[in-house]
Amino acid sequence: MTVKQQAIRETIEYVLTRGVAQIEKEAELRRLLLEGNKGEPLRVKLGVDPSHYDLTIGHAVAFRKLRQFQQLGHKAFVVIGDWTARLGDPSGREDARKPLTAEQVKDHAATYLEQFFRIVDPELTEVCWQSEWYDHFTLSNALKLLSHKTVAQVLERDDFSKRYKGGVEIYLSEFMYPLLQGYDSVMLRSDVEIGGTDQTFNILVGRELQPIFGQPSQQILTVQLIVGLDGFKKMGKSLSNYIAMTAPANDMYGKLMSLPDHAMMSYFETLTDVPQAELNEFSRKMAEGSLNPRDVKMRMAREIVSKFHNAPAAREAEEAFIRQFSEHKLPTGIADYQLSHPVNILTLMVDAKLAKSNGEARRLVQQGGVSFFPEGEASEAQRISDVNFVVPVIDGAILKIGKLQYIRIKR
Repeated sequence: MTVKQQAIRETIEYVLTRGVAQIEKEAELRRLLLEGNKGEPLRVKLGVDPSHYDLTIGHAVAFRKLRQFQQLGHKAFVVIGDWTARLGDPSGREDARKPLTAEQVKDHAATYLEQFFRIVDPELTEVCWQSEWYDHFTLSNALKLLSHKTVAQVLERDDFSKRYKGGVEIYLSEFMYPLLQGYDSVMLRSDVEIGGTDQTFNILVGRELQPIFGQPSQQILTVQLIVGLDGFKKMGKSLSNYIAMTAPANDMYGKLMSLPDHAMMSYFETLTDVPQAELNEFSRKMAEGSLNPRDVKMRMAREIVSKFHNAPAAREAEEAFIRQFSEHKLPTGIADYQLSHPVNILTLMVDAKLAKSNGEARRLVQQGGVSFFPEGEASEAQRISDVNFVVPVIDGAILKIGKLQYIRIKR
């Protein structure tokens, strides 16, 4: 075996194992990657559900895997679920998700693609919209599609099964979702589909539908779902336990440092390229007590912030974190907020976008999460516990919300 062949095998091994939860037919996929696909690049599909204006670093796990296939010379097909988003994707949920309007979907998708192409090579990607085929779908087409699955088969999906057993309503439109997503694979003639483990059922439906339409069954690769900042539930926008892909470097670093220790290694494996041997060494040393988990977490945060920003931004974020939490100093670069007259703390927090609503602002104050620094120095902190507190116009004073949000008052 030549050096080049060995390198290719090692790269394929990395793609098929790093951060991977399951491959449906691993031997077949490995053969396709090693021997080729009749001289053609593989058509690798990833579906994106534009249900929110933000993508999370959890989404980036699948994006990174898609990019790895591109680096092997294959072509990516990203399907914007602009049609199924109007139904509401029930995957991984124990209740129905509210459908979106066409305008909401369009707005979300525009921001998604900008974030998506921060990771995936646009030159090796074809963007497809479900509406290209579903806007012309007839009732006859829909009924034929439904005839390929039984109610019993659909109820095998874990989230549907839980809802059915728990007496929670399941709408017929939700039963359509796996079939519609699966039919995307038929329309794209996909060879491989990538997705999170919460999408396994839907992806398998695509694999089952393709032979019915005279196509080879796609290969399936699911990636690990990382937990959110709570350390237990999967990262999700609806759970508010996520880190946005567009989060500023300091904010991203600080949130990563708040992650429970037990979740660190999954972040390392799915969002960084630190060699597995080094990760294994981290785990061994932490288990024996010779390595402080905090030092490992700082390395993790630095590596991830470097991926979404750059190395200098990651170093600056780390320095700011150390200065703020280890040396008990206020961070640098606090944003100015113009204040012309005294104002109620709740009103200011909402106007300055430090809280989404008066209710959230009230909770933060009552929970002791708001501090005022009239002199602009860390040693002069005044905890605000009264929701009727009036913020005075003091030039240079600083308001702190939670652990990471600050503003500096300017007249």
